[in-house]
Amino acid sequence: MHKRVMDSGPAETSAEELMIAVEELVRHVRRSATAGGLSTAASSALGRLGREGPQRLTELARAENATQPNMTQLVTRMERAGLVRRVADRTDGRGVLVEVTELGKEVFRERRAERTDALGQLVGELSEPERQAVRVALPALAREIQKRS
Repeated sequence: MHKRVMDSGPAETSAEELMIAVEELVRHVRRSATAGGLSTAASSALGRLGREGPQRLTELARAENATQPNMTQLVTRMERAGLVRRVADRTDGRGVLVEVTELGKEVFRERRAERTDALGQLVGELSEPERQAVRVALPALAREIQKRS
């Protein structure tokens, strides 16, 4: 199936074949990020906090499609590693937010750079028309995803 995805032209590629290609791309890029030695879940949560800013634990759990107990355990491990900290919510004195520490920001930047390099290397191996197609298609898909959020 993998070879078929790579060999077929755009008009011949089914949604399932595109999904397989996306899954392979995501796996490759994720494997390339090793800074901090984070699990996929920790990397995802750290990335979200790095992009979106401090969040309540319940919001983070919902956004990451995790249970609150699992997210609490994950945040506790990340807190012990110095990547995040819990702080009082300035708008609600009873609430607690999870925010990224300076170390967490650095790990986030390193992981982003590693993933960027991995994607850049892949794109660099494509022909110019294929590179241009990627430059157009990926941002277009990202815009569609953002519209649904």
